[in-house]
Amino acid sequence: MYKINSPVQNHHLCAVTLLGNLVAKPDIRYRANPVSAITELTIATSSKWLDKKTNTYKEWTSYHHVKVEGPLVEQALLTAEKGDIILVQGYLSNIKEKSHLSIVHATFIKKFNKGYTQTVNQIMCSGQLTSLAQVVTTPNNKTLAQMNITINHQDYSIDKQCWQNHSVDRELHVWGKQALYLVEKAQIGDNVMIEGKLSYLATADKTQFIEAKIVHRLT
Repeated sequence: MYKINSPVQNHHLCAVTLLGNLVAKPDIRYRANPVSAITELTIATSSKWLDKKTNTYKEWTSYHHVKVEGPLVEQALLTAEKGDIILVQGYLSNIKEKSHLSIVHATFIKKFNKGYTQTVNQIMCSGQLTSLAQVVTTPNNKTLAQMNITINHQDYSIDKQCWQNHSVDRELHVWGKQALYLVEKAQIGDNVMIEGKLSYLATADKTQFIEAKIVHRLT
């Protein structure tokens, strides 16, 4: 059995699933001691919604930066090309890669040939609220609550042969009735479980945040 140094009750869930198209052919590198393959990918997922003002469907594409290392690289990515369909499971990390602070670190990856598929962008996580919810009204008169969450989780590094701790801070966006409930009830330090997707602000650094579909308040 592996030894875990910190109490289990302080750990949170952090599971990301992405299915989308590879934006560019991977640049696979190797590091020494021990020799291990490593690469970073960008995967595109898309979502559609109905614009009620124009009664037309619009599409938004999100670009996710994924780090892959170890045997996963050679098992799945040696023949990967731009446009291939990539399935990833992993977790959020703040490891900086190519100026991107918001990385999905892959624990599973599989390549499929080029083609069309419905994309998947999903995160299930738990954590603690670190700020009170602030109400924001969008130009379309929809209610949005913004707050911050900290996710503390672990993974076992095959290369380093040890457990690694990750502490990830993300902004959380919640819509509709759930937003009003959290503004009224949620407190700093509350434990929550979230089902949602990864989104990115329209800023120069494309700051990553979690857009919640369902928030379970556990406190």
